[in-house]
Amino acid sequence: MIRLSYWIILSLLVTAGVAWLISLPGTLTLELLGLRMQPRLGVAVFFVVAAIALIVFVWGLLRRVLGAPYYLARRSRERRKDLAFAALSDGFIALQAGDAAKARLLAREARANLPQNAAAQLLEARADLALGDMHSAREHYRSLITNKKTALAALSGLYDQARAQGRGDAALTFAQKATEISPYTSWANAAVFDDLTRRGLWDQAEAMVAAEPAVSRDDRMRKRRRQAVVATARAQLAETTDALAALDHALGALKLVPDFVPAALIAARIYINRGDSRKAMSLLRRVWRATSHPDIATLFANAVPGTSAVERLKRVRELVDTPPQNKPAAMVLARACIDTYDWAGARDALANYAVANPSQSVCLMMAEIEEGQSGDQGKAREWVNRAVRAPRDPVWTADGITAEDWEPVSPVTGKLDAFEWRVPTSAVATRLSDTPTPAAPAKPAPANPLALPDS
Repeated sequence: MIRLSYWIILSLLVTAGVAWLISLPGTLTLELLGLRMQPRLGVAVFFVVAAIALIVFVWGLLRRVLGAPYYLARRSRERRKDLAFAALSDGFIALQAGDAAKARLLAREARANLPQNAAAQLLEARADLALGDMHSAREHYRSLITNKKTALAALSGLYDQARAQGRGDAALTFAQKATEISPYTSWANAAVFDDLTRRGLWDQAEAMVAAEPAVSRDDRMRKRRRQAVVATARAQLAETTDALAALDHALGALKLVPDFVPAALIAARIYINRGDSRKAMSLLRRVWRATSHPDIATLFANAVPGTSAVERLKRVRELVDTPPQNKPAAMVLARACIDTYDWAGARDALANYAVANPSQSVCLMMAEIEEGQSGDQGKAREWVNRAVRAPRDPVWTADGITAEDWEPVSPVTGKLDAFEWRVPTSAVATRLSDTPTPAAPAKPAPANPLALPDS
């Protein structure tokens, strides 16, 4: 209704305008080829306006007729483009759904409609890779490398292909090229960094981690952890050759992660080697309060070389509350008591952890206590038999492998910071007994990580 009102008002205005033009007073004299015309001024103006409108109409009509081939060609191109984009969309959906054959057909359809479209070629390369057609995929990726817009995507595809074929050197080469194009490409940085850590090139690895951007709080925490692990790896490597540099690296790691046990152990051993037992004990006491790691307490007991078992027990009692607040503390205290033949003290320390589901180490120590205190071979043998079926104790574990000492990378996958102090999940785990570790002045006996050396 409103639109109709607008049309009526507009028509009335146009009619009024035409009537006003026609009614304009005066005449216009025109002479052309001996002909003279003297129309009224309003009529002359009306005809001029009408002539202009006619010329505009005729010109527009001629443009439509003359430009028809161009418009038809443009519409055809747009239609082909729409078909190509639809095929691309369906192709990516099919590839994500696992139908690589359909994705390749749709990619070829998209390339037929848009031969210069890089996304269509990338889709076909991904589909070829999923179908196992490595040769075709490699050719597509190599042609895409020349395009700056698709170079990273092509290198990513070549990297995935090389890994699928087991060509580690080629995959690393593609990752290095990707970092040259874009230094902060996550997959390429991860590949180059993993290669550096596997080869023990810790200086370059540390520089690479330091250059990583960290925006969020989680990113900053992850970066600090990686920096601490790399610094500890450098400290471990230099502990026997350059103790001062190793101490700097270990203390740097502790600044980043204050309760990082491997770094604390390295720093404490170096302090002990230098005769600075007080600093070692202060550091170990702080880390013990945060972690309750048994290796920390064991090294604390051995902080002064050459002391007797009784003196080591005194130091353990300084560190461990009575009664022990947790199982690691109880085991460390019990071991120190056993070394001084304080069988009653050892039994009291393990009292809360030897009743319900004791672990292997608890069972073995209870066997020592029974044999040492009462000489009861039967009870001792019973505890040894229980140890066979008892739950395991926490050890350094990574990818199903257990180790006596922490290592910066997994020997199976080469992953950084893979070792964790936890109970192994597998029923049978391999121990890395041949892993070289730096010598320490006050390290516990290798037969038992909780054992204290005899005086």
